[in-house]
This record gives sequence, structure tokens and C-alpha cells, in this order.
Amino acid sequence: MKNFKDKECERQTRLITEGDIFEGTAGGARFMGKERPFVLTEGKNNLYAPIGEYVISYFKDNRISWWRGRRPTGHILSSQMACLNHLFALRKNPDAVLAMLNGIRNEFTEVLPITSDKDNGYIAFEVVSDSDYLNEGEPNRGSNCTSVDALALAKHKSGETWLIPIEWKYTERYNNQDKSMEDRPNESKGTNGKGNERMSRYTNLIDSSKQLKSLSSYQGSLYYFEPFYQLMRQTLWAEQMVSHKNQERLKADNYLHIHIIPNENDELLHKRYKVSGKGMEESWREMLSDQSKYVIIDPAKLLEPVKSLYPQLFTYLSKRYWDL
Repeated sequence: MKNFKDKECERQTRLITEGDIFEGTAGGARFMGKERPFVLTEGKNNLYAPIGEYVISYFKDNRISWWRGRRPTGHILSSQMACLNHLFALRKNPDAVLAMLNGIRNEFTEVLPITSDKDNGYIAFEVVSDSDYLNEGEPNRGSNCTSVDALALAKHKSGETWLIPIEWKYTERYNNQDKSMEDRPNESKGTNGKGNERMSRYTNLIDSSKQLKSLSSYQGSLYYFEPFYQLMRQTLWAEQMVSHKNQERLKADNYLHIHIIPNENDELLHKRYKVSGKGMEESWREMLSDQSKYVIIDPAKLLEPVKSLYPQLFTYLSKRYWDL
């Protein structure tokens, strides 16, 4: 039986031959040293046509790195492209962004502009903190540090300002690589230099976290296996943004961590992870103190509240990603 990634690759590759979704762009561009039928020869056409030029300008103006290169990737299964295709058209519309957030949890009264962007909108992409709180070095949007795929800022009904970090997944699936026991290049096997460095960055932060549960030992723990390693860092990031709000342009009192995953991605959601023996959501929720701060939602359900506002976008997304 084919997995979700293989089925999506076949389906989207067929869309290349149909021509309209990708503006007639051919597949067959090089990716990882080989020509691939599922990689477009023009990466810009991997973006929803009405937003293509605006997205490229946004990344340039905000000095954001593209996934695996200096230009939009032509890889049709890129989650970065999926995130942009779903959300970028909404970023200047506060009513749409508010409706989308309240579709997740009906607790927000307004959305606020993201002032860390050059061109302020109500959703920002590849967001980092102004300062390094996770011992990772200087924050760079889109590369070599903890970032979030998308972010909104909203007023909660309590009067608090909330960060809404959004992590976007598409066809991702993960092996059992233990990032706490990884060697550096040219290092003797079993030295675990890279893994030890990672643990030195995050151990004290996890121990001090109100959301993440402390462990007696972190080596070989769930925190250092994907996708949990990424979720751990983003949780710490959100906590630190709140703790240091007086030093940050994005000032927030609380946060809600949103995880976008297609319901059909069984290899990510329902795989039994060796480190826990359980599925993804159950495994991760066991590490959280406050379950209300973490939500998983399907991308089609996320966009449902704004369907009437963006009929052309919905037609595109339905054919491109949702197969509706």
C-alpha cells in the first residue's frame, strides 16, 4: 500500500501535466543531484499565481532564507510552499485572519499587525526572536535557528496579547534518528559531540519550562527525536518570547501553538514512534503540562472559516492539496 507522501507525489505530478495549476511549468528540475519529475523547472510557479511576486519580494525585503536555496523551491511537496500557498493571501486581511484563528479556538477579539516585518501584515512567515534565548546564536529567519513557519498576534478575550506560532507539515515523516546521540562530522563514532551540544543548549530551558515536563535524563528522550525535537524548541521559543516581551518587538503575554497536519498523513500522525510506542499526538501531549496550549488541525479545516472570502484560493487549494 502506498503511503501518503507517495500518493501526493503521484497526484501532484499529474497536475504538472495538466498545466493550469503550475502555469504550464514542466517538471524535471534537478534536486539533490538528480532530475526529478516532481520538481518544477520554475520555482515561482510552485506558488499560487496571485501571490508569487509578492512572496518573493516579502522574502527579499525581510531577508528570509528559502528552503534549500536562494529561490522558491520547485519541489511540489515542500511544506514551506504549502504554508505560503494557504496563508499568504490572507496576511493583509485582519478580518480573515481573525476568523481563521477563531475557527481554531473562538477566544480572540482582534488581530494585531506583525511589526517585525518590513511590510506589516497580520501573518508573518519564518519568524524568529529579536535576540537569542535558546543558545543557538544570532537568529536568522529561515535558517540555522529555531523559527516558526507562520505567526499571528491576537488579542485574547481575557485582554492578554497572544502569540500564535504555526508549524506547517505536509508529507513529512520521520525516522528514528536520535539527535541527542549524533556525532559531529569527522568525529569518532559514538562521541556524540553534536548531540551533547544540543542538550547543553536546551536542558536548563526545559528544566525551567512551565509547559514542558522535566526528565531525569534527556539523552535518548523523546525531546530529541523528530517531530518532537522541533516542537520542543518551538515551545521553548514561545515561552521565551513571552518571558522577554519587554525586549522584543512582538510583545505577548501568552501563546497558542498550532500544528498543521493533513488528516491523511498517517505516517506522521499515527506511526508508532519507537521512542514512545505511541502515536504522534499522544506522545507529545504526555510531555505537556497545559494541553490547551497545543492544537493540531487539518489545513482544509483551518481555512474553512474564510472560504466565502477567497473562492479562487479555495479552488486552487482544493485541487492542489485537498483533492476535494
